[in-house]
Amino acid sequence: MCNNNSEECKCIAEILTVINILQQNAECGDACLDTCDRGFLGCSASSVNCNTRPIMLYTCCGNGVPWAMPISRDPNETVTSSVFRIEKIDGCCATFRVLAPNTDAEQTYPYVTTNSFFTMNLSCVCVLRCLQDTFVDCV
Repeated sequence: MCNNNSEECKCIAEILTVINILQQNAECGDACLDTCDRGFLGCSASSVNCNTRPIMLYTCCGNGVPWAMPISRDPNETVTSSVFRIEKIDGCCATFRVLAPNTDAEQTYPYVTTNSFFTMNLSCVCVLRCLQDTFVDCV
C-alpha cells in the first residue's frame, strides 16, 4: 500500500472529502451508522453544535502507532498530538490541522485548535480512525 499509486489512496481520500465538506458546510443528511462517512456531524442529523470530526491516521509502516505531529510550529516543540482535523483535500494530498487536548477543566470540548498544519500523501495512510464529533473553537 505504501507507494505512489494514486488509486490506492482513493478510499481514504473519499472519506476525508466527505468529512471536509461536512465541516465546511455544516449541512445535515440522513445516515444510520456511526461511521467516518456519516452524512452529518454530531449525535444526530439535528445536532448543530459540532463542527469537527476529529481523526487519527495510521501509516503503512507505523506498526499500529497513530501518526503524531507537534502541536506548534516551534522547531524545538516536543509535545505532539495524534488527533487532527481535515482542512483541505486535493486528490491524494490532504492538509490537516493538529488538535491539542483541551486542558481547561471548565470546558466540555476535548480539543483545542493549534496553528500547526501538515500535508500528507494519502497513499501512505492505511487506517483512518474517526473520533466522536465535537465542537472546536476558532476553526
